[in-house]
Amino acid sequence: MNDISHRTENYQIDIMPFIEGEFVQSSSDAVVELFDPATGRKSVEVPIGAEIDIEKAVSSARAAYEDGRWCGRPPSQRREVLLKFANMIEAAATELDTLDALDMGKPISLPMGAVYAAEYLRYAATAIDKVFGDVYQSDETTLVTQRRIPQGVVAAVVPWNFPTTNAVIKLAPALAAGNCVVLKPSESSPRSSLRLAQMAIEAGVAPGVLNVVPGVGSTVGRALALHMDVDMLTFTGSPAVGKLMLQYSGQSNMKLVHAECGGKSPQVVFADFENLDTVADNVAQNLLINQGQLCVAGTRLLVQKEIEAALVEKVAERFESVVAGDPLEADTTFGPLVNQKQMEKVLTYIDEGNQCGAQLVCGGGRLREESGGFFVAPTLFRQVPPSSTIAQDEIFGPVLSVSAFSTMEEAIHLANSTIYGLFATIWTTQLSTGMKMAKGVRSNVVVNACCPVGEGPGFALSTEPYGQSGVGVESGLTGLESYLRRQLVWFNHG
Repeated sequence: MNDISHRTENYQIDIMPFIEGEFVQSSSDAVVELFDPATGRKSVEVPIGAEIDIEKAVSSARAAYEDGRWCGRPPSQRREVLLKFANMIEAAATELDTLDALDMGKPISLPMGAVYAAEYLRYAATAIDKVFGDVYQSDETTLVTQRRIPQGVVAAVVPWNFPTTNAVIKLAPALAAGNCVVLKPSESSPRSSLRLAQMAIEAGVAPGVLNVVPGVGSTVGRALALHMDVDMLTFTGSPAVGKLMLQYSGQSNMKLVHAECGGKSPQVVFADFENLDTVADNVAQNLLINQGQLCVAGTRLLVQKEIEAALVEKVAERFESVVAGDPLEADTTFGPLVNQKQMEKVLTYIDEGNQCGAQLVCGGGRLREESGGFFVAPTLFRQVPPSSTIAQDEIFGPVLSVSAFSTMEEAIHLANSTIYGLFATIWTTQLSTGMKMAKGVRSNVVVNACCPVGEGPGFALSTEPYGQSGVGVESGLTGLESYLRRQLVWFNHG
């Protein structure tokens, strides 16, 4: 394993607030130490941040919004800048993916990296002039309209699991809609967000329009959510913190809050779907991408009883064939977890799985322990009690819980049996079964009657969570519209 200095020497970046187009010193001297997840060795220090850092960043964003240096530009000019920004992200994909691998362990070979983020930004940029207001039918002496205007100053708080992509998912619609943004990346993975801010300035985004403040949630995140001059808060993270964000909104200025708070997504497999190899391939891939550190990972496998044993065997074979290693190596398919705390959390859940009566089929411990890295083996439990902790909690690690069902009614009940409602995948070749499951399951639903091969609607896709998976629409044209406010304009012209 290469030493830390060799792994990071070409990817140095200042980890400090980026405000008004330049790096500035944090007002706090206290730091959080980060460790390379592949080796366990100290890599960089991140300032914990301070309320004054947020005050400066929000003031900068407010001034930029009020003087119209961004929202006052014609849509065609904003589109041109954002398209240039997207091209720069794609050109810097190797750098950004490497920063993310060094910070949190996502293998550079996996999708949803910088290239994906660039495409996401291109969609938002080209959608700028596709959002329209309304003109209402009225009498001869009035003209009544509703125009779409930016929310104003948007605070974006993003998680560590896909650092570049998560940042762009928030920045793209917010900037396309004409807002100014203060971005708080996770303290576990701040570097790519800071690099994105530099690139935005180079692309032509005016200073002050995008500010980035690294730090911990209890200081920077809390100060941002409570700030009286923030108009909208968009957050991705856990339900516990999402609830705090809603509380902070009520305690301050009742700012609009969008919160995507994770899931415990079921993969529901009916016996009529005979190609179990296709199912096993997709179940394994969906669970193991980024070591299970993905909010829509299918962490619950609900299988009709007559095929449960056969499918479990096939999934286990795929779990055991992963190539675990350095996330910077092109042939690595399975990297480490983000840090020691997350590794210990996942191992605790595995212990609970062993104690709840479930049967451990494969995995169940650390991998590559000699490396010092935070690797946990892909782990599969079968005969998992639906009420057990591993079947209910979002583990955010490579742990799959398998439970069997007999009837469609039981499958619907199991699919809806957690606090979450983010995503569900149904495997059936029967039209009536697919339709009834889609209407019965409360989350977003994908029904597979064959192996998924197409890209579907691409970046036009919008999703809205259910239950404690969050509030608000994200992505697509509808998601972009959520970063705009409807303003009534009524003319009485006599």
